[in-house]
Amino acid sequence: MLDIFIPAFVTLFVVIDPPGIAPIFASLTHGTSAAHKRLMAFKSVGVGAFIVLLFAFAGKWLLGALGIGLDAFRVAGGVMLFIIALEMVFEKRTERRENRAEQVVEDAEDDIEHEDISVFPMGIPMIAGPGTIATVMLYMSRYGDDWASKGLVLAAAAVILLLCLVMLLLSDRIMKLMGKTFSAMLTRLLGVILAAMAGQLIIDGVKGAFA
Repeated sequence: MLDIFIPAFVTLFVVIDPPGIAPIFASLTHGTSAAHKRLMAFKSVGVGAFIVLLFAFAGKWLLGALGIGLDAFRVAGGVMLFIIALEMVFEKRTERRENRAEQVVEDAEDDIEHEDISVFPMGIPMIAGPGTIATVMLYMSRYGDDWASKGLVLAAAAVILLLCLVMLLLSDRIMKLMGKTFSAMLTRLLGVILAAMAGQLIIDGVKGAFA
């Protein structure tokens, strides 16, 4: 069981990066009430969970409808995750996330009511972005009709989403505890791990295609 749960958990943790989305959420909800922050936290994770479940169960059908083989999708997903890993190592992903968050804040400056950021950018693509979707589809397709193994993958996703919720609810406190140096170090370390996992996915896809 751990052989299935742990790889899925680690990959999703690195791709979604719960500690990394906490500062973004804090900046997006800066100056709003505590009740609004709680509402946005729950709605953001709810939107992310809906997208994850949608592609977890409909992803295989979508690939079949498009005539895409699982090995081809493994290679494509591995390449996508490798690009994300490179961006994490060189701090490009965090910079892009912060720029997107700043743009949302600027667009909402003249609004009387607080901006609803639960769908965009928090739900999509901060939590359920292309990397998350690809990861969930890859792991769900890997185990075919083995629903016990698929259940472990979904359990790993559920734990990550719960962790995201905790991070969002505690985002203000996390901002005070996490310094920029520690955050940058953690991001780069997770990026290296993700790069290795992406390489393994590509190798598995190529082996399957030419087997």
